[in-house]
Amino acid sequence: MFKAYNFLKIIIFSLIVWACTEKANPDPKPDLIQAETLPVKEPTGKEQYTKLKSDYVYNEDVVRDYEILIKPTDWNRINNEPAKEEYVQAAIILEGDTLSPVQIRYKGSIGAYFGCVSGPDWSRPSGYKTCAKLSMQVKMTADNRKEKFYGLNKLQFHSQNNDRSQLREKLGYWLFREMGVPAPRSVHARLKINGQYQGLFGLTEEIDNRFAEYFYPNGKGNIYKEIWPIKDNGNANSASAFVNKLRTNEENPDVTFIKGISDELQQSSETEAKAWVKKYMDIDAIMAYIAVDRTIRHDDGPFHWYCDGNGNNCSSHNFYWFEDTKNKKIHMVPWDLDGAFDHIIANQNPVTPIADKWGQISNNCVGFSTPGSTLKQKSAACDKLTAAWVTYKPEYENALKVLKSKYLTNEQAKAKIDKWSKLIEPYIKEADNFYNIQGSNFKATNYSTWTNGITTLKNQVSVASF
Repeated sequence: MFKAYNFLKIIIFSLIVWACTEKANPDPKPDLIQAETLPVKEPTGKEQYTKLKSDYVYNEDVVRDYEILIKPTDWNRINNEPAKEEYVQAAIILEGDTLSPVQIRYKGSIGAYFGCVSGPDWSRPSGYKTCAKLSMQVKMTADNRKEKFYGLNKLQFHSQNNDRSQLREKLGYWLFREMGVPAPRSVHARLKINGQYQGLFGLTEEIDNRFAEYFYPNGKGNIYKEIWPIKDNGNANSASAFVNKLRTNEENPDVTFIKGISDELQQSSETEAKAWVKKYMDIDAIMAYIAVDRTIRHDDGPFHWYCDGNGNNCSSHNFYWFEDTKNKKIHMVPWDLDGAFDHIIANQNPVTPIADKWGQISNNCVGFSTPGSTLKQKSAACDKLTAAWVTYKPEYENALKVLKSKYLTNEQAKAKIDKWSKLIEPYIKEADNFYNIQGSNFKATNYSTWTNGITTLKNQVSVASF
């Protein structure tokens, strides 16, 4: 009897593994579009999206239903190779209003595709889609049309596949904003494509000119993605390097201001670098940024300097800069918080954790590996700009005090988690039933995993608050 019982368990386990690894059907049998045509819906001025602004989209207390229409051949093509991130034409529908054509593609870094495409090499995502959902970007300016959607250029639907709680982004960005740091607004949205339910997504704001206009109404300038003012060897970046990282005004790029302050930082002494920070940055804002970033352990962000195999050519990522040429300031903007909070109690993986505490220097500023990881990192405080920030100790301590006493509390952070988890719970159950219980072979977050993720997030917030 015992042997038979264990044999039965083995058979059941094998069937589960087979079901989870069997090739997912890339054709979801769309039922709203059967022909290879899309509706063309030019705005009349009566549509809600022409009258209301982005605050309507980013209302954190509402989960709205979005519908996307894509021609079946295009839908099949991008599902068969999502990591190509190829734009195809589509239509978007929200609350009865249609905007068409728009453009849509899958999006994400290596982590966004991990375990969700069929290719064998996780470091080079390829193959067909195997998860219920992948992150997507909708661009409203298809065919050079100038109309915006609630004042927005793009919508970003984040899969949040690596976030069991589905709340890290929303909570992390909320903490930044509460501390006075402009950060993307993030809400939840229910998405269908060609009538096929896709699941619950994080609808997270694109960092572009619309973001800058909303959060910096008295400023004017450019957005740059993932370029530090100086290189890790202390030299200034070239003008072409800044142009390559521009995300606004790309047709007529002017990087004179940021290139000039980059040169100035390169030439500065340690004392002069501290003065450079005061001259070109809002001290309270950057200290608040650092306090939140380090407290929630956004370890895959601007303070994780990844290096090559020899410990050289180090750089960080997952951040933007707003260059305010009108007021002669630069502001750092946080990005990609799906791994935030995860290393507060214990490291959840060997790759992304930052080895150093804030301001600490390891291995004499030479790249080093941490236990379990083959990747090398360099202490952030070896960077001249970061070292200058470290010298603002009273300002940093004050920012930490405000964060922990005012926002990382039961009355604030945990209350938000409770409120938001109650809001999205029906949609977590819906996706679990649709993709898991009914056995569609797509991987989706199940309800018990999600509730455990909420409990873990609350525990992480409790530890972070001390």
